[in-house]
Amino acid sequence: MDFFIVCTSVLDQCLVNVDLPVIKILRLLRTLRPLRVISQNKEMRLMIGALFESLGAIANVCVVVVAVWLMYAIFAINIFAGKFFYCDIGKYVYHTKFECNKNGGSWVRYLQNFDNIILAMQSLFDVAVIEGWPDVMNAAIDAVDVDKGP
Repeated sequence: MDFFIVCTSVLDQCLVNVDLPVIKILRLLRTLRPLRVISQNKEMRLMIGALFESLGAIANVCVVVVAVWLMYAIFAINIFAGKFFYCDIGKYVYHTKFECNKNGGSWVRYLQNFDNIILAMQSLFDVAVIEGWPDVMNAAIDAVDVDKGP
């Protein structure tokens, strides 16, 4: 393995100015260089082995987390399905879908919503990673009823 990595690196360095598709593949093989450290370092091999042995337990935890999120997603769909909409020309001016369409606007769904299971799981993920939770919170605060906006 070490010999292969060294040979491809030397070949890549010799053919720096050549622009062939095969050479680009050789350049991708540079990513294998850190594997040399793993093969030579006993402690690193031990850590990588432990990581691979723990993948089964990590998969079990992921299944439990997805099952819990699925329950909360179903609950959120029951509460918020069809309620995360607003009028694009006057978010707080036109409060119903009829008023919005009558005045030339479009009835738009928020990006984070709970209208189906996939979007509900995505919105719950946004809340869980604390990245897009203010958007979900504001949309939930604005939710009134189906075909009614903030």
